[in-house]
Amino acid sequence: MPNPATSPAQPLAGVRIVEISSFVAAPLAGMTLAQLGADVIRIDPIGGAADYHRWPLTDDGASIYWTGLNKGKRSVTADLRAPAGQLLVTRLITGAGILLTNAAGRDWLDYDTLAATRPDLIHLEILGRADGSAAVDYTVNAATGFPLVTGPADHEGPINHVLPAWDLLCGVHAALAVTAAVRHRDATGQGSRITLALEDVALATVGNLGFLTEAALCGRQRPRSGNAIYGQYGQHFTSADGVSFMVVALTPRHFRDLTELTGSTAAVEALATALTADFTDEGTRYRHRDVLTGLFTPWFRDRPAQEIGTALAKTSVLWERYRSFDELAIDPRITANPLFTLLQQPQIGEYLAPGSPISVNGAHIPARPAPRLGEHTESVLRDRLGLSPESIAALHMSSIVANGAPARTER
Repeated sequence: MPNPATSPAQPLAGVRIVEISSFVAAPLAGMTLAQLGADVIRIDPIGGAADYHRWPLTDDGASIYWTGLNKGKRSVTADLRAPAGQLLVTRLITGAGILLTNAAGRDWLDYDTLAATRPDLIHLEILGRADGSAAVDYTVNAATGFPLVTGPADHEGPINHVLPAWDLLCGVHAALAVTAAVRHRDATGQGSRITLALEDVALATVGNLGFLTEAALCGRQRPRSGNAIYGQYGQHFTSADGVSFMVVALTPRHFRDLTELTGSTAAVEALATALTADFTDEGTRYRHRDVLTGLFTPWFRDRPAQEIGTALAKTSVLWERYRSFDELAIDPRITANPLFTLLQQPQIGEYLAPGSPISVNGAHIPARPAPRLGEHTESVLRDRLGLSPESIAALHMSSIVANGAPARTER
């Protein structure tokens, strides 16, 4: 039966999820589900999981990273090694009916153990590799081939990307899988045992984008091409005042406008004749990218950034100037963007924080603060497990649960 409390912007209202996780993929999945209306309770060991103090940090040592990926959740801390702590968490999981975790290898958290009590359990476990062995974004990425085609053409050795792309994709896949499993349970009454391997997310992506098929069927090794775009014309240019722009011409119209803007139309036509090349073809533009870039570069090099931006904005050409994080933070696309709202985050302060990038009926779901570690321990134990104040106090006295993190000591 549909939940009458749901709305187009909060379709998962009434869905309860327990998250036991750390780092990127699983916390991102939990936050995404919380943004869609789910009640997500993140459970950490007392003192915080391995990611609780992960960089970047504030000057006072609070993790900007942790709060960024846990917005809108509730927080419970418990001794996850003690049988009494495990029992409490097990009761929370089976009561909620959904577990999202990357804490693989714990018998008391496995599907069979939990489903024995809650047969319609939705159990999603994120693994490093499908065989259960450990892996993280940075090690998975090393085997995908991308570090060997990233960087300048004359560079030798791998270049890692800064963006944890596989973690992010894995987190979104996990949120989608939980949502689909909820739909399946609503329709059939059946639970789901879901495993999602970070490496499989990466390998599927490499295959879906054609990198593997190109190598297997065509026998070609994708070359390094710097900031060029494989199979298309795209390149960065630098203005007279040192500002860099990324310029992309995907279509014949884009390319025509770029040649007209840079005063290169006659030169490009002469080049096409000399090379017997058809520059309306994207592959041809890519193969001759270096000589084309040589024709376009003087126009950018001789003009200030402001003039270049104004001129490009009047064309169909796809472009953007390169910006640092501090430049972006004060740019109107952040400060005047309804995706971002002022958030008062405990331990961090007030800042513009993104809500859900999904806009429903013209509005974004605004960000809610991340909890203080253990902030909701007592209320969850009271409301979800029905424990009395005396029982909760006894759990505190025996250090089975806690309300927060202990003070950090200088090292």
